[in-house]
Amino acid sequence: MLAEASSSLFFPPEQSTFAGEVDGLFDFIYYLSAFFFVAIVAVMVYFVLRYHRRQGHVEQASASHNEVLEITWSVIPSILVGFIFFFGFTKYLDMREPPEDAYEIVVTASQWTWDFKYPNGATSNELHIPVGQPVRFVLQATDVLHSFYIPAFRIKMDCVPQRYTSTWVIAKDITGEGATNETHTPYDLFCAEYCGKDHSRMITKVYVHNQADFDVWLEAAANYLEGIPPEQGGEMAFKKKGCAGCHSVTGDASAKFAGPPLNGQWGTPRNVIARGSSSPESVVMDENYVRESVREPNAKVVVGRNPVMPMFDPQRLKDEEITAIIAYLKSLK
Repeated sequence: MLAEASSSLFFPPEQSTFAGEVDGLFDFIYYLSAFFFVAIVAVMVYFVLRYHRRQGHVEQASASHNEVLEITWSVIPSILVGFIFFFGFTKYLDMREPPEDAYEIVVTASQWTWDFKYPNGATSNELHIPVGQPVRFVLQATDVLHSFYIPAFRIKMDCVPQRYTSTWVIAKDITGEGATNETHTPYDLFCAEYCGKDHSRMITKVYVHNQADFDVWLEAAANYLEGIPPEQGGEMAFKKKGCAGCHSVTGDASAKFAGPPLNGQWGTPRNVIARGSSSPESVVMDENYVRESVREPNAKVVVGRNPVMPMFDPQRLKDEEITAIIAYLKSLK
C-alpha cells in the first residue's frame, strides 16, 4: 500500500525508486497523528463542556479502572507503532545495502563546496549520474560535519571528518541538462547540517543522464583541459572546484566571500601570517604562493581572513589544473 504512493504534499516530486515508500510512510504517520490529535482534542472539548463544574452538583466517585478501555488504548497503539517500526526498519535496511554492481562516486564535503570524483578520475562540483542505474555515494568531509541531502531522491547522510559513510540511489528520470529527452530541471543538493558562516551557500545541482549522454559527459569531464587555452581551462577549474564560492574575481571584498579577492593581485605583495607565527610578513602572489595556498592553505593566511580554506590534495586538484588556474589568475585585471 505504502509503496504505491505517487506524490506527497510535503516533498518535491519523487525521482528515486524508493522515494514513494518514504513518502508513503511519512504520509501514514502524519495523517495517523492528525486523526488522533483531532479525536483527542474533540473528546477533551466535549468533556470540558459536558462535565464542567456546576452549582449544586455533588461529586461522584470515579471508577478505579476499566479493563476494556485500558486494553484498547494499549493494544491498538502498539499494533500501529509495531507496523511503523517494521515497515520503516525493513525499508531502512534496503536503503543501506546497495547492489554489488552499483556505480561508485566519492563525495567530498568541505566548507562550503561539494566535490564529486568518478572512477575514471573525472571530478566535478556538480553531481552527474546515469538514470536507472544503482549509484553508491562514498561520503567524507575535510573539516566539519556536513550532511549530503537530495530532497528529490529522499536521501540524506552525514559526511563526517576522518571516516567514511555511504548511501545509494537509483534515479527514475533524466534531467534537462545535456540529456537527449528533456523532462526535468536539475535537482537540488544541499548541506543539511549547519557547517559555518556560508552554510546556506553550500548548494549544488544534480543532473541525471541516459547512459549514452552520461558516458559522453564523463569522458569530457576527465579531459576538460585538453584543446583549450590555459586561462580558459583555469577558469573552468576555478568554478568546478568551488573556488568562486569563496574568492571574488570582480574586486568584491565583502564578508560574503571567505577568501580575499583575486583579480589584479598577480605579482603584488600581500600581508600574511605564516603557520606558527604571530607577526605578519609580506609575500608576492606568484606560482609558488598559489601552489602552496592550494596544497597547504593554512601555511600562510592573508591578514584579516580566517583559515577556513580546505586542502586540495592531488586527488582533488591535479597539478595541471593548478597550472591552468595560475594562468587564469594572471589574466584577471
